[in-house]
Amino acid sequence: MNLEQTRFNMVEQQIRTWDVLDPEVIKLLFELQREEFVPASYRTLAFVDMEIPLGHGEVMLAPKMEARILQELQVTKADRILEIGSGSGYLTSLLAKKGGHVYSVEILPELKVIAEQNLQAHGITNVTLEVGDASHGWPEHGPYDVIVLTGSTPILPEEFQKSLAVGGRLFVVEGEAPAMNATLITCVKEGAYNRVGLFETCIHALRNTKKIKQFVF
Repeated sequence: MNLEQTRFNMVEQQIRTWDVLDPEVIKLLFELQREEFVPASYRTLAFVDMEIPLGHGEVMLAPKMEARILQELQVTKADRILEIGSGSGYLTSLLAKKGGHVYSVEILPELKVIAEQNLQAHGITNVTLEVGDASHGWPEHGPYDVIVLTGSTPILPEEFQKSLAVGGRLFVVEGEAPAMNATLITCVKEGAYNRVGLFETCIHALRNTKKIKQFVF
């Protein structure tokens, strides 16, 4: 398999056609070797438009989703970033390459080890990896300029918005399958937030998320 041609095809056929046109994001997708963050048994699928299994019931987001998240958040070198769900460390690395410092929280110790190894292999040092359940928030290192939830949640806990600095941006996929919506939330001033619906999607859910109350008649 010609990796560079396949990477080029991924960018042209999946990424650009999903309105990801930011030249810095595109450049980073060529520079950071996605296949090196994918489990060996799935390496040939590294550039396919799909969520790749990571083991333990978890998955790696599809390439176009990772790219779109990065573009929507407009990450800068001054940003303090919170990532919920480290996975294999690929999106963590993309965020770290664009941002100031990333605090990434992974609920599974096994995946935290994998992410750690991948970050070290690529010389990425501006990341703090932690193990914990951050499905309801992780204010320890806040306020944050950027927050990204890498799995969906039926309802966004208020703690996440409260952890945003003024001007901070939060990316979340809200709802339950099959109807989910990606949303960008910006803290416009203390206690005031602007919500923009981005697109409909359906992604793997975070563990231990807050459920929507079901009405019983």
